[in-house]
Amino acid sequence: MAGEGKTAAALVIGNELLSGKIADENVVVLARTLRSLGIRLLRVDMVLDEPDVITAEVRALAQSHDVLFTSGGVGPTHDDLTVDAVAAAFDVPVIMHPDVEAKLRGYYGDRLTEGHLRMARVPEGAQLVVSGALPWPTMVMHNVWILPGVPQIFAAKMDVVRAELGGGTPFVSLAVLTKLDEGPLKPLLDRVVADFPEVMVGSYPRWQHPRYRTKITFDATDDAVCGAARDAFVALLPEGALVPGDAD
Repeated sequence: MAGEGKTAAALVIGNELLSGKIADENVVVLARTLRSLGIRLLRVDMVLDEPDVITAEVRALAQSHDVLFTSGGVGPTHDDLTVDAVAAAFDVPVIMHPDVEAKLRGYYGDRLTEGHLRMARVPEGAQLVVSGALPWPTMVMHNVWILPGVPQIFAAKMDVVRAELGGGTPFVSLAVLTKLDEGPLKPLLDRVVADFPEVMVGSYPRWQHPRYRTKITFDATDDAVCGAARDAFVALLPEGALVPGDAD
């Protein structure tokens, strides 16, 4: 099967996302990071700030994937409910962690509020992964990474993810552009997919693009196999169907 290895899911949390008030920026950052680590992101769910819903999603996704990343709901306000929901998913209480509290007191100083101290609450038994670039650590409860929703902080946390989950073989991605619609490409793609089951083949049509009609991508953790799949597809194309030059 294509891309055997660690699997991941993401749970994106926030009323503001599902109401259309803001657009999510974190999933693409996570997806690209995981690809560089050879981890397949198989599923992304988005839910409201509802504790029971978050808890149920965490339980299901953590059981069915090697690693789960949550995004959002870890700040100081009333709608930041992720820590409690994750704790409930693992049937543990939420505790005030003295090390996190000390970091928050040192960071905020005289500006510290009770709301800020809410961010020192962690599920009992959670691992705290320290990053020198950030004033507070990252919470990991078993295989669940509890990450903030603020895009800039979420992106900064990816350095911690790389450090902790690195070591896998990154995905290689190749692409070709064609002048054909998907219809005539289907039998060619079917043949390549059958001949190279370890390669993920994608077909992406464009409407009224000045340069091409369909982009075909090839993704695998073995660069030689990935290149062979691409070359096999190109060899099947009729004369004049390939768009020369950079496919990006």
